[in-house]
Amino acid sequence: MKHDCSSIECPMKDDLPSAAANPLIDLNQRSREIFRRIVESYLETGEPVGSRNLSRLIPIALSPASVRNVMADLESAGLIYAPHTSAGRLPTESGLRFFVDALMEVGDLSAEERGNIEAQVRASGQAKSTETLLTEASAMLSGLTRGAGVVLTSKTTSPLKHIEFVRIEKGRALTVLVSEDGTIENRIIDLPPGLPSSALVEASNYLSDRIRGKTIAELRVEIEQARHDAERELDSLTANLVSTGLASWTGNADDRQLIIRGQANLLGDLRAIDDLDRVRLLFSDLETKKDVIDLLSRAETGEGVRIYIGSENKLFSMSGSSMIAAPFRDSQQKIVGVLGIIGPTRLNYAKVVPMVDYTAKIISKLIESGRA
Repeated sequence: MKHDCSSIECPMKDDLPSAAANPLIDLNQRSREIFRRIVESYLETGEPVGSRNLSRLIPIALSPASVRNVMADLESAGLIYAPHTSAGRLPTESGLRFFVDALMEVGDLSAEERGNIEAQVRASGQAKSTETLLTEASAMLSGLTRGAGVVLTSKTTSPLKHIEFVRIEKGRALTVLVSEDGTIENRIIDLPPGLPSSALVEASNYLSDRIRGKTIAELRVEIEQARHDAERELDSLTANLVSTGLASWTGNADDRQLIIRGQANLLGDLRAIDDLDRVRLLFSDLETKKDVIDLLSRAETGEGVRIYIGSENKLFSMSGSSMIAAPFRDSQQKIVGVLGIIGPTRLNYAKVVPMVDYTAKIISKLIESGRA
């Protein structure tokens, strides 16, 4: 089927390179066919293609000289460029965006491919841990696409069943949080001065009696609303501990969990020293995580798959890489995370888009049904 932005969302138009966003780029059939062949050759091989080869590839009878004339027009429009003198041509980032928006036909997954993806995702869901499900789904997408699989989700969306404070040294304690999906998280917090060990036990019991089935954010709101009751049950130091412990877990709206799998795949198809430098830069980007989270967070606002190409986002402005991402939802149809693939700009977009989209839908179903 042919891609359109009703099912696959593009970044904000203000972010698009001018050629991709320019509706005046009106290519005739001959120009479109030659441009399509240049892009498809690049996506398949990563190599530039020249006029002589193009004249043999296209279904239209054109001489190499005629093809060169069309290529000159495409280059003037900012859709292709010559990597060096007398070379063939490669698509620019603007050209790739134009191809994705106007010419790309998104292939549908076969029944076998759908069945394979669903079986692997559901098998991961049997672990009853949302984190395990998402980690395995990320690794699966990485293996299928030969890119790096990434998932972004909130740390505080899962209902909880137990919380405990354990003193580890003077003035510090370990907070242990157990979710109903089996996820266990640990975080070290500073204790109020002078807090006795008995207060840790009392605070653990107080919270555990109230926390089952609630998220940390929900519990904190409930306790804030009933603070005067809590203060009657607990002495002031213990109440302070409860408040401090909850604050360390809820954090703020940007408190996110990032899962990355398959970074090594980005090293699997290096063709030049420039590619190695690009991947090193991308690894550095992934290590910082902040920009990855920012990019995936933007994808959360969309209804469908979003495609980011090269410098359309600051994360990839130096690494020459792209991302395809799709949101997944909970039982209330609220977007609770995003999963996607990071790879070179010559990703097989037509193949990767439906893989990411279908995987996100299967994850949503499992979360909605409570099987993850």
